[in-house]
Amino acid sequence: TQIKDAMNKGAVRLHSGKRQKLLRRARYTPRAGEQLELHYDPAILALVPPPVHCIADERRYSVWEKPVGMLSQGSLWGDHCALTRIAEKHFQPPREVFLVHRLDREATGLMLLAHDKRAAAALSQLFQRNAVYKAYRTRVRGRPEPEQGRIDFPLEGKTARSEYRLLDYSADSDTATLEVIISTGRKHQIRRHLEMIGHPVLGDPLYGQGNKSKDGLRLAAVELAFENPFGAGRKTYRLDQLSAD
Repeated sequence: TQIKDAMNKGAVRLHSGKRQKLLRRARYTPRAGEQLELHYDPAILALVPPPVHCIADERRYSVWEKPVGMLSQGSLWGDHCALTRIAEKHFQPPREVFLVHRLDREATGLMLLAHDKRAAAALSQLFQRNAVYKAYRTRVRGRPEPEQGRIDFPLEGKTARSEYRLLDYSADSDTATLEVIISTGRKHQIRRHLEMIGHPVLGDPLYGQGNKSKDGLRLAAVELAFENPFGAGRKTYRLDQLSAD
């Protein structure tokens, strides 16, 4: 039935006092005082998630290539097209999945997911301490001058730092490919910083003018590197196929 489909896809929540949880099967009988909450949107429930690639399975965490248009985590209206839910169903036996950082829905690229609470805490701390090397590749309007530089405009009153370098430039289209490295993680940081210096990301629906692209947002997270919190050595993950090109 439609209700069962909505439950299976994460659109039904059970509220018990101050606690809430997803209710995925119609086998539970609510107790007195409990409430069921349904967020029903047939268009969202009809969506089919695109194929997703697991780059590396490190047992306590995994690395994924998030496609363009995919949410990092679900919403009230469902989670069947979210990376976290897809990862839960990917592993056999199933594992817990904890989100430790996010990637814009319109962007593509590397994401880490933790599989136990301690791993989630350790990885989250790395991101909070800006101890994760994060490299992106993007296509922008125009040619930045200088060809290599740092943008440090604060965002929401907080420190934000983005470093870029020019990789190539097309005079025919007046567009450039940049590598961008960020040492902070503010919302839409790269997109906002590049728009601030007059070189908005192609296909960005929120920031910039004259930067439309039939291929959507041209921004990809292409490298993550950090000191392994679960053992010796440094872990580095890269994407070979750079979809921002």
